[in-house]
Amino acid sequence: MKIFSFLLFLAATVAAHAVTNDICPAIFPDLRNVKYGPHDRNVLDLWQTKSTKPAPLLIYIHGGGWRGGDKSVIPACLLTFMLEHGVSVASINYRYSDNAKLPAPVHDAARAVQFLRSKAKEWHLNKNRFAATGASAGACTALWLAYHDDLADSKSNEPAARESSRLCAVVGVSGQTSIDPEVIGSWVGDQVMDHGMIWTAVGAKSRDELKLQPADYRTLFQEFSPINHVSRDDPPVMLLYPTPSPLPTSDPGTAIHHAMFGIKLKEKCNATGVTCELRFAKEPDQAALESCEFLLRHLSKGPNVPLRK
Repeated sequence: MKIFSFLLFLAATVAAHAVTNDICPAIFPDLRNVKYGPHDRNVLDLWQTKSTKPAPLLIYIHGGGWRGGDKSVIPACLLTFMLEHGVSVASINYRYSDNAKLPAPVHDAARAVQFLRSKAKEWHLNKNRFAATGASAGACTALWLAYHDDLADSKSNEPAARESSRLCAVVGVSGQTSIDPEVIGSWVGDQVMDHGMIWTAVGAKSRDELKLQPADYRTLFQEFSPINHVSRDDPPVMLLYPTPSPLPTSDPGTAIHHAMFGIKLKEKCNATGVTCELRFAKEPDQAALESCEFLLRHLSKGPNVPLRK
């Protein structure tokens, strides 16, 4: 059994630009469809590892351009590997951007992190050891959480809102490190703007509609581009992308998942002094193995970033 094949599956899913439901986990969650917020899609599943002490937690954020996907697509091999290595796993849903534009999909994920921390004692979790992984838009969200300032509100009357949104590590697969049209067009070519993830994210109905409210849209594009929030005290990240293809790209699907997103983020992290490991899928088995080891290493040693910054 290739227990490390979950990242290969994620990369293949991204390459095919489709999500299938025939790989739903064979391991049923201990807790299913737990509400972490007021909306219908504010639900999560939790698998609890067997541990005598509070366990680290890996949070899976599904892809789908913030317009589709579901928490049920988490690969069984990811669950098996993490549970067998003493890590509990949560998989979350979030609002789709065509129904609730940014910040909804990303802030929903942050709220899920905070909610899970608020349940740490009840669910036997170590709130100092939370990491996340995901592909495509799920990776974009996970990277935003890795780099953004803590969303904890110490004055809130709601227990979950007082908890940290920070992570100790992230693995992102073919994620968008920026969603700013002016930036990513220069990175991978104008075709990227034909991908619905970009204009739907800010509430536009089409690419052409982006020209109608440029100031409002630009504020959202800048805020929800992970690369804009990188600072020296951020957690370590590993990025996995397909082998870089020629630029500019010829189709939006290739453009939105291009390795240049990872190359640009690594350049920013190197300049800032933040750990960012970049892998291309020339040897996917090895890359997947290294990704698993990366997550376990940082989940095992505890927090290496402040829960607040």
